[in-house]
Amino acid sequence: NHLLIVTGALVGSSGAILSYIMCAAMNRSFISVILGGFGTGGGGPAAKVEGTTKEFNVDETVDLLEESQSIVIVPGYGMAVAQAQHSLAEVVKILVKRDKKVRFAIHPVAGRLPGHMNVLLAEANVPYDIVLEMDEINEDMSDTDAILVIGANDIVNPAALEDPNSPIAGMPVIEVWTAKTCVVMKRGMTTGYAGVDNPLFYKDNTYMLFGDAKTNVDAILRKLQA
Repeated sequence: NHLLIVTGALVGSSGAILSYIMCAAMNRSFISVILGGFGTGGGGPAAKVEGTTKEFNVDETVDLLEESQSIVIVPGYGMAVAQAQHSLAEVVKILVKRDKKVRFAIHPVAGRLPGHMNVLLAEANVPYDIVLEMDEINEDMSDTDAILVIGANDIVNPAALEDPNSPIAGMPVIEVWTAKTCVVMKRGMTTGYAGVDNPLFYKDNTYMLFGDAKTNVDAILRKLQA
């Protein structure tokens, strides 16, 4: 059946293109991923992550947002699962009305396929001009007052740059730890898709806001509207 052949060819070629895009974003060769060699580490054991995390609650997060002039939001798969993008868009509207500089930083492999975060933010009517790719915004991180990481893990892991033995060594990441303050929203301390511990959570300028992303974003929205 010619239709089945054409359909199969289209599906196969689309999958190959998406795979290539994701491999390029992770700084990995297509062959190494297919053969199971995800990491390009030096072969030794990855550095052990030690330290104590510091926690924020919703009130402290709202205070940080109100005190900051430059804010960057880094969404990940956790935001998609929680369906927090609509509430987040309302939070952004309020902050922009208060003359805050708010932008989104999008990693090419955030979510389950390239462009996943862009689609979700577009669905929530977030303006395109404040949604920037990693390469466009990474150099601005050190001048940013506050970072909100929502449901992301591996794409903000400093071990990719600092630990040559890490399974994700060499993968480009969003350098959120260079900002003045970083708040990470996560359900718990579990690892991301790569199964790698994240030293970001233990840095002096990082605070953890545990819980469901939508529940926390909704609470932040209510506080800002009050």
